[in-house]
Order: sequence, then C-alpha cells, then structure tokens
Amino acid sequence: MNADRINKLQKKLRAGGLDAALVSNPTSILYLTGANIYPFERMWMLIVPAEGECILFANKLFVFPDTGLKTVWHTDSDNAPELLVGYLSEYKKLGVDRDVTAKYLVPIIHAYPDTELCVTGAIDELRIVKGEDELAIMRKSSLINDAVIEEAFAYLKPGMTEKELAAYIDAAYLTHGAQGPCFGTIVAFGANAADPHHEADGTVFSGEGGVLIDMGCYYSDYCSDMTRTRFFGDVTDRQRMVYNTVLEATEKAKAVIRPGVRFCDIDAAARDHIAAAGFGQYFTHRLGHCIGLMDHEPEDVGPVNEHPVRSGMVFSIEPGIYIPGEVGVRIEDLVIVTEDGYECLNHVKRELD
Repeated sequence: MNADRINKLQKKLRAGGLDAALVSNPTSILYLTGANIYPFERMWMLIVPAEGECILFANKLFVFPDTGLKTVWHTDSDNAPELLVGYLSEYKKLGVDRDVTAKYLVPIIHAYPDTELCVTGAIDELRIVKGEDELAIMRKSSLINDAVIEEAFAYLKPGMTEKELAAYIDAAYLTHGAQGPCFGTIVAFGANAADPHHEADGTVFSGEGGVLIDMGCYYSDYCSDMTRTRFFGDVTDRQRMVYNTVLEATEKAKAVIRPGVRFCDIDAAARDHIAAAGFGQYFTHRLGHCIGLMDHEPEDVGPVNEHPVRSGMVFSIEPGIYIPGEVGVRIEDLVIVTEDGYECLNHVKRELD
C-alpha cells in the first residue's frame, strides 16, 4: 500500500465530514494499494475509513502482491454485495466513488436507510496532482512514445494499410519496455484524418497525402499520449495553412500555462486562434484532457472548465482542424504544469514535414 496517499485521502475525508470512502475504481485502488487488478464483474473494493484500518475486498481468483492491508476474501459462491454490507454498519456518512454500481449501492441503501451516501471526488483530487515519482515514470513513458512514433513513420511504405501500421506500433512498444498501448492506436491516411477518432482500417497508403498518428503506451502503469500529422509528396497551400494554424494554436495554448490559469483560458488561447484563421467550425473537441494512470482522467482542458491548473498536473494540448472529405490535422503534446510555466514531455518534431 501507499501509506502517504492513504493518509492524504483520510485527511480529505475528515475535512469533508465523511466517515469513510468506498472505492471501486480499479485504477484508484491501484493508486492507493499498488495492486493492479481488473476484476470484470467480480467485487474488487476498498473501504477507506476517515480514521483507522482500510479493508480490501478481493476474490480468491485474484493474484497480487501483499498490500499490507486487511483483506477480506470471497469466492464465486459467496454473495459479495452482502459480504460488503456487513462491514459498513458503523459509517453514518459514506462517500462513494463515481464507479460504484447499483449492484452494491442498492443493498447498502436497503441495509442502512439512515446512512447518508454521497459521491466523493477526494481520490480524483489526489490523483490529478502527480508526485515526483509519478512524473519520472510519465517522462519515461513519453520518451518511449517519442521513439516509437519516429520508428513508425520510418517504417511506413506505400501499399501498407492503416491497420498494419497500427499493429507495428503496438508491437514496437513491447520492444521498448512498455506494457503495450494504453488506448486504441489511431492511424489515419488522407481524408480519414478528418475523423478525430478514426479507427485504423484497411485503407492503403498511396505514398502521398497526410498521415495522422495518435498513440500512447503504458509504462509502469502510467500513460503517454501524442499525435503527429505528417505529409508525403506535395503539400497544397491549403494543407499548409491548416497545418500551420494548428501548430500556432498549440504554441499559443502552451504559452499561457502556469499555476492559477483556468483550463478554459488555455483552451481559448488555441480556439480563438483557429477561429480567427477561419477554421473555428472545424475544431470540434476540447483542447485536452488530464492523464496519468488512465489516458483520460478527471478534469479537461475545455471551454467550460473554469478550474485553475496547479503545479504537478499533467494534461494534453491537442488542437485540431478536421475538414470532412479533405484534410485533418492534429498536433498533441503532454505537458506538466511547473511552478512558473510548463514542461513538455514530447520532443518529436512539430514543424511541417
């Protein structure tokens, strides 16, 4: 277990007037205990009291290193929700994370109608600011991502399909010591890049046109994420204009990053530039998302998020212009918020190539 993180969570629970938190998100349990389990439909739950001993609930099919926590084991023959309920009688105000399902909530409500339940974001608040140990891992994860995307562009040849290049990328992660991709690798040739979440398919690379690659990997359980768009053969004036507009938007957004600046203001720096260039209707998503143990974590760099950024936060800056049937360009980097600005985690060339 990570005693420091658990202590910080308990302090937040006490400050919020909660008696305990019920944690069911596997990534949050990993963050607090070090045990990396994806339980599918089986119960994998952690009770964190505001004071006292935590209790981990695990099916005997799960294999993980000793966490140092009290562990209550169950089997597929047990009534897992009923077992959990038996350990909650002393808590009058119980915080639950956003992933606890009705399968567990309904029995708790029936057993303890006087218990006050509320959704707590205390764990998310802890996870959003990374410690130095986490940042060191994320730097390494991004360095692997940098290396693999360079190899991928060098490997690309006419006649190759999007799926083939995506498969090459996924396999290359393993040779660099990563655990594998942390989301479905996006490879988009030509006009396919105008679909922001295009799924790699059988489209064949002709040797000319735009190629967009959006990719990320797990390294020591932490994610990386990056997008680059490159052009092969001739580049039209319009393609050049679109690309340079996105590149400039990326730099304008980074330039305003520092503690205390609102997420929406970072988004606006990029969005306003793209709109002024006449492409506003083609920037169809938020500017970025937070990242860590998951590729997308709570908080986003979007137009309606007025929360201020804090030192130690890590998020993406990824403006894009997507003109259906014509061209799509996205440039994405991860940044760490520092005490006086930002640190960029990606070092792959951004200028038009």
